[in-house]
Amino acid sequence: MGKMEKMKLGNTGILATRTAFGVLPLQRRSMADAVKILRRAYDAGINFFDTARVYTDSEEKIGNAFDGMRHDVYIATKSVARDAKALREHLEMSLRMLRTDYVDLFQFHNNVPSDDLLETALGFVKEGKVRHVGLTLHAIKDACEAVASGKFETLQFPFSSISDKEDAALVRSCAAAGVGFIAMKPMAGGLIRDVASNFAYIRSFGNVLPIWGVQHMEELEQFISLEASPPALDDERLAAIEADRAELGGQFCRGCGYCMPCPANIELSMVCRMDLLLARAVAKNFLTPEWREKMALADDCVDCRACVGRCPYHLKPNKLAKRQARYYEEFAAAYDAGAV
Repeated sequence: MGKMEKMKLGNTGILATRTAFGVLPLQRRSMADAVKILRRAYDAGINFFDTARVYTDSEEKIGNAFDGMRHDVYIATKSVARDAKALREHLEMSLRMLRTDYVDLFQFHNNVPSDDLLETALGFVKEGKVRHVGLTLHAIKDACEAVASGKFETLQFPFSSISDKEDAALVRSCAAAGVGFIAMKPMAGGLIRDVASNFAYIRSFGNVLPIWGVQHMEELEQFISLEASPPALDDERLAAIEADRAELGGQFCRGCGYCMPCPANIELSMVCRMDLLLARAVAKNFLTPEWREKMALADDCVDCRACVGRCPYHLKPNKLAKRQARYYEEFAAAYDAGAV
């Protein structure tokens, strides 16, 4: 196993490599390819791998890749469960798929749990099946409140070079509170193309652990190379970042759901980021008859602009939804024709 710079994840005691691995995109790869990529990451020195129960077979791929090597890596997973019975069922299934008797970090998936549900998770810690408990969120207000509550050891939240000042302030508040900050979507779901500048920006925050979503070996090799020789956040890169913020900031839907409900019944929190879902998750899951009907609803938008007023990121979901619907139509047509 190679050597990489490591960082403390809040007060958890986890000493993670500053380049971590987001496993969600590996849903799209065969078991053999996924295992090969995961083992290459391990051999290069990466020791932190983030997945979720809902990421189809991603947990199973981690289990296959690191069977017999469990104590050499940190594994984080997530559950969308909203009650104690389902939460335990999710954890037990995760443990079976991961081929382990514990997970290092168990996260509530885009959910601030009730006190009772949190107590259930803390019970898993007492049982030795979970080491640490955190949560993942997409809405800045919820994230700030979760950190202030002092109830969670880690927070996973969208963060990249096109994030705004509020997001940066959230990162600093986590550092002050000893809450580990995990950056989800560090490439803004694929919007960012200047990988080096983005890498340098995120690295400038000493408490941020980015889980780089990797689907192809060449992507992994790029992050390994950047880790070996981290680029400086100089004036040229800062200028490039400002240009990206101006161009891309209004296109990145985090999926927080504050724009809903929509009077036209458009599922805005999903529709507005459909291109990212098609690119990073299992595309066929979003090309069902049900999803085609949901995407077609974007044409029923009456431009009431209620969603615009609700968006905490100052986006225009009404315009995003229509643009995504056109993209979806083209993608679906290519899929039906066997071109993708």
